[in-house]
Amino acid sequence: MLNIDDLKFNSHGLIPAVVVDAATKKVLTLAYMNRESLAISMAEGRTCFWSRSRQELWRKGETSGNVQHIVDITADCDRDALVVTVNKEGPACHLGTDSCFNDKVYVSPDQGAPFSVEGLYELLQGRKAQLPEGSYTTYLFQKGLDKILKKVGEESTEVIIAGKAEDKAETIYEIADLMYHVMVLMVEMGISVEDVMAELASRHVIDHKVKQEKMTK
Repeated sequence: MLNIDDLKFNSHGLIPAVVVDAATKKVLTLAYMNRESLAISMAEGRTCFWSRSRQELWRKGETSGNVQHIVDITADCDRDALVVTVNKEGPACHLGTDSCFNDKVYVSPDQGAPFSVEGLYELLQGRKAQLPEGSYTTYLFQKGLDKILKKVGEESTEVIIAGKAEDKAETIYEIADLMYHVMVLMVEMGISVEDVMAELASRHVIDHKVKQEKMTK
C-alpha cells in the first residue's frame, strides 16, 4: 500500500486524478489533487480536488450535492497519476451530464459504434419520445405497461425453458430478448441503468441470496 509521500506531484504540486464510476466503469472526469486535497479525500472518503482556476480546495458536491464516495484510489506505474473509483450521487459534470466526457473527437471508420447497455437505453428512450412507425418498440410503448409486463413474463419463461434444455446458444438468445424487454420496462417506469447498478453495488448479492435460501429451508 502506497502513501502520499510515494507519489510524484508535478512542479505545481499537483497530480492528475481520473475519476471512474465503480458501477459502470465509465470515466466521469479528470481533476487534479494536491497533497492536502488527497489527504482530505482519504480521511473523509469523498473526493476533494484542487481547483486550478480558483486556486482553492474543491470538495465535490459541497454546493451541488453531487457527492462522490471513494471506493479506492490507485496510482499508475510511474506514481504520477491516479485513478479514483467512486460511487457517485448525481451527475459528475457541472453541465449536469453523467460524465464530462461526451464529445467524440474521432471514431475509426472501420469500427461501428460500440454496443453498450447505456447506448441501448438511450435508443429506447428515443423510441418512446418519437414513436416511429413500424417499430416493435413503439408498439410496446403504445400498448403500455401491462403489455410490457406480459412480454417480460413470457421472455422469462423462454429463458427457463432454454436453460433447462441446457442449450447455451438458445439461452443466450432468450436472455438477450429478456434484457431488451426489461429495459423497455425500465424506460417506461423511468428507471435508469445507473439506478439498477447502484442497487447492485449497494448490497452483497451473493451473501444476500444465500441468506434468503437458508431462511426458506
